[in-house]
Amino acid sequence: MSAFGEWTTVEGLPAFEYRAGPRPWDPVIDPPSSTHRVHVGNRRITLAADSDGLFGVWDEHLGCRWLAERTGVGRFGALSTDTAPVKLFGPTFVRLAVGDLERTVLCPEGDAPWVLIRVDVVNRGDSALHGVLTEEWAVRPREVNLEFGPNRGDPPPDPPVVALENVGGERVETTTGPLTVEVALDLRPGERTTAWFRFGLLDEPVDPEAVYESSLAGLNKRLPSAPDEIRWHTALLTGGACVDGVLGGHTLNQGSAYSFRHGFNGAARDPLQHALPLVHLEPDLALSVLRNTCAWGSPDGDLPYALDGRKQPWTQLFRPSDQNLWALWLAAEYAATTGDLAAFGEPVPYHPCHHADPVPLAENLRRQFRFFTDEVGVGEHGHVRILNADWNDLAIRESGVDRDVMVERGESVLNSAMAAWVLPLYADLAERLGDATTASEARRTADDLRTLVAREWNGRWFRRAHGPGTVVGENDLWLEVQPWAILCGAATPEQARALLTTIDETCRAGSPLGARHRWPVPEGEQGQVWFSVNMTLVWAASLYDEDLAWDEWRRMTLHAHTDAYPDVWTGTVSGPDCYLAPGSDRPGETWALPDFGTAMQAYPVANLHSHSQPLLAYLRLQGVVPRFGERA
Repeated sequence: MSAFGEWTTVEGLPAFEYRAGPRPWDPVIDPPSSTHRVHVGNRRITLAADSDGLFGVWDEHLGCRWLAERTGVGRFGALSTDTAPVKLFGPTFVRLAVGDLERTVLCPEGDAPWVLIRVDVVNRGDSALHGVLTEEWAVRPREVNLEFGPNRGDPPPDPPVVALENVGGERVETTTGPLTVEVALDLRPGERTTAWFRFGLLDEPVDPEAVYESSLAGLNKRLPSAPDEIRWHTALLTGGACVDGVLGGHTLNQGSAYSFRHGFNGAARDPLQHALPLVHLEPDLALSVLRNTCAWGSPDGDLPYALDGRKQPWTQLFRPSDQNLWALWLAAEYAATTGDLAAFGEPVPYHPCHHADPVPLAENLRRQFRFFTDEVGVGEHGHVRILNADWNDLAIRESGVDRDVMVERGESVLNSAMAAWVLPLYADLAERLGDATTASEARRTADDLRTLVAREWNGRWFRRAHGPGTVVGENDLWLEVQPWAILCGAATPEQARALLTTIDETCRAGSPLGARHRWPVPEGEQGQVWFSVNMTLVWAASLYDEDLAWDEWRRMTLHAHTDAYPDVWTGTVSGPDCYLAPGSDRPGETWALPDFGTAMQAYPVANLHSHSQPLLAYLRLQGVVPRFGERA
């Protein structure tokens, strides 16, 4: 059982009842903290709810920005919601109760850029109750932009006007500073009353009760009929979306330390990856994320590694070789699942910095295929070039091979295996869009890469990469390539079964949260468990060993983390992109690179991999896979 509380059901929805007092933890690169956090949201804003009853509001419409942090208190007489002993964290709301005062802060369904606050007060006494109900928020706009040291606290260049209102009554607004509204209450004995407030970027007037009721009903309706943890993951995944005011569509920033602490949206592969399960649950949002991420790019088909905190391309750190594959995959899975080919004729812009005309989505994707084929290309062994990273941003550093040599001549077996699976699916889409030439080339390329990947079997596993005169992964197992070798058909059935047995006996052995991504763990390194990798392991294992696949999926769950590490908040209701495995100095927590001024441990929750990947793996276990002509 969790040391922090327990799961329950509220409004017909999964929720976590937080009962713990302050419990210290170490962010590594920031001062010690005793505050734990949950992020919920809608398709525009994120509500960051703290374990001490305070809130933050994040809006990525124009960049990585906080509108407010550690604020938002309701008071009635001596009662104050920041002293509530129990905090109820729901999938889009937070509820605090102290005495006869109950306050619910809700992110309405849709793309409303504000939170709705419901305050219920009941008079349980024998005499009339007179008092003033106060709602208090402080507007503290802060831009987070490539901060790899202490928080700078920079205000955004164009702070918005933020308002607080008693709906139908007093309204106050500011660009920075405190906001307070008051409501006088007179209650007879036994009487109950409800007051409504809004905080954020307020628009047209609303009927608060209708918004509240329709939001909860709409949420219940759109979440899948599935176990509660799947419903929770779906709500927190979609709650990470934000309407993009620069590029259009919705971004689905992976969040956590990357955005909320360090101030960037990256890598480009991540929103594409997070949108994959949404193809089958909320396809309109998946398409919007695809269009948005394609708009990060340049007319030659390249996608930048990331966008900085002001939504400008950030290419100085990494130049990965895999990103186009994720766009092609999401596009093809969307088309195969929905049958919506018309979407590919709609124009998509390029990033404004390129001053280029929009092109149809189909053409944007064709250019990405050309960039992957012609510019990324292949090396002397025929494998896809690695450039300075593939999926693994630190693959070159971890390979032990000279960096400059690998950047110039290194090749990624991982990317070859992934491409051998993605490109035939993209070819089916291109063919249906009337581009037989691209379809034929994509299939030939996939066939060639599949053949090369098959040759990388060393009798135990598939090798990871090649450099001039060097093979990476001959004597150690790199997990990320193994599932793709199975999925793309490079592994024979006998090899696949043997490989899964090896993974079970090595990477998975004694690891309650799932398979480690390296075996043996290099000396002096921390064993790591990555959601992104283990999703593909579940999927690949489901083809040959269903019991192993389900067991690996269960290890990905929030419940598995609580069972193994009940005293660690990270992983209780949300998590990072990666956990540290047994044998590390902080098992069940997450990575930190203090010498580089960066740490997932500094903001170890609200990473969308911890929600999207268990969700996608669950769908694959249910047999939901993209096949043209066969709707999932």
